Amino acid sequence: MKYLVILLVALAVVWWLTRIRDRVPPPSRRTPPAPGADDKPAVMVRCEHCGLHLPRDEALPGAESGFYCSDAHRRLGPARRA
Repeated sequence: MKYLVILLVALAVVWWLTRIRDRVPPPSRRTPPAPGADDKPAVMVRCEHCGLHLPRDEALPGAESGFYCSDAHRRLGPARRA
């Protein structure tokens, strides 16, 4: 008889906890995206001088071709590779 009472109390506690859990919404793990933000990945380019990869919209275009990560590297030009 006492095992039956323990089993009923355990079932009541489980039932009560699931009802409480269903009422409280879980916290969001991600912040919602900003309005108008797209989920497309950024196009990456390589700095002609140092080889750093950076988003194309942050890169500086070279005089002839290519992209650079900073104005100093743009002035130095492409790296000389042996």
